Amino acid sequence: MIKSEILLPLLNANEPEARLVNVHVRDGQAVAAGAILFTVETTKAASDIEAPEAGFVRLLAAEGDTLQVGDLLAVITETVDEPVEAHTGGQAPSATTELRITRPALALAESMGIDLASLPTDRLVTEAYVRGLGGTAVEISLPASEKPYLLIYGGGGHAKAVMEMILQNGAYTLAGIVDDGIPAGTQVLGIGVLGTRAVLAALVGKGVTLAANGVGGILDINVRVRIFELMDGSGLRFPALVHSRATVEPSARIGEGVQVFGNAYVGTEALLAPRCMVNTNAVISHDCVIGEYSHIAPGALLAGHVQVGARSLVGMGVTTAIGVRIGNGVRIGNGAIVLADVPDRTIIQAGRFWTGKEAAV
Repeated sequence: MIKSEILLPLLNANEPEARLVNVHVRDGQAVAAGAILFTVETTKAASDIEAPEAGFVRLLAAEGDTLQVGDLLAVITETVDEPVEAHTGGQAPSATTELRITRPALALAESMGIDLASLPTDRLVTEAYVRGLGGTAVEISLPASEKPYLLIYGGGGHAKAVMEMILQNGAYTLAGIVDDGIPAGTQVLGIGVLGTRAVLAALVGKGVTLAANGVGGILDINVRVRIFELMDGSGLRFPALVHSRATVEPSARIGEGVQVFGNAYVGTEALLAPRCMVNTNAVISHDCVIGEYSHIAPGALLAGHVQVGARSLVGMGVTTAIGVRIGNGVRIGNGAIVLADVPDRTIIQAGRFWTGKEAAV
């Protein structure tokens, strides 16, 4: 009999995930109430997780796994041979491409004739969400323009910054906003919300071929990746966007879908791979390489010849030594100082000095 479940708790309100850095018990080991079972880590802090009661611990996660809040780490059973579902690896639910939908929502979607493939995979789809799809589109009428049309996916804070950048540059006419959570007809900075992802095909049919990703993905970079993939599948392309007050040296190379915000600096022969982001006041010095989908947050300072892998986050105010290599899937907390190479999928807590010795612990 399973006596209790041990779930990953919310350690930081701004981070929905944590890395399991230590497992202090063996599978099937007898433990007392209060025994330390796991140590988990976010960019803010490390925390121990204790056994809620006595029994036998059955492990369902492994060291090195990156997990989401609410994920099952282990169960406490009455007997050592209690059958439990086997662990299938450290794949975070946020990275799944499978639809997660409640039974009432599924029944409603089927009754409304909604294509399940059009529903988002970056959230649990509820009945309320599906019900809202019944009226999430407005008549699409594009303003007359000699400039190329460009749509914005998302209507939150990051999207507003992208919209203002586009409006200041004046190279495109904003066709409107696509957002899965804001009612159609709503105005954001004077730009109308046209509907959910279900209107993408209609927009492309009206000649809209360009888009900008307005989802920042600061909490989960995979959400931003999936939005790009969704728009890719609709036939949209992504121009590089550079704020009028950013400085990009002529020899720097910028991939499609890159966003460079105000007062950022991109140095000589730097390379920004497709769909990465250089946020406000960030400095990318000469000969740096920033990988696909990675986010260099406001005020980060990368010295020359720094390499950042794909899908990594370099937090606000981070500084680096010259020539360091930061791996794929890394999260570096705000204000950290990076003095040595950082292995793939490492989490560096905010304000820490990284010397490289930590990776060998």
